[in-house]
Amino acid sequence: MLLARGRISETKTAERWYNDFRLEADIDEQPVTANIFMASCSLPQLAHKDPIDRILIATARENDLTIITRDRAILSYGVAGHVRTLAC
Repeated sequence: MLLARGRISETKTAERWYNDFRLEADIDEQPVTANIFMASCSLPQLAHKDPIDRILIATARENDLTIITRDRAILSYGVAGHVRTLAC
């Protein structure tokens, strides 16, 4: 957004900047697969309505990851034992 409005300048493309950051920070991406999409539709006892959050939860469950969030619904889901969460 700041780039688009001309408030900051950058010589790299967004893709190049992201890839450089990911490599430097040693971050692995997890693909969103058809199985994750299907799992996001049948999460146990989830009242969360946001489909992106449901996909995030399903991805974390499928890959045994911890979600770091302030989202109260996701944190409650973690307290219930359905996904590992860490409040920030």
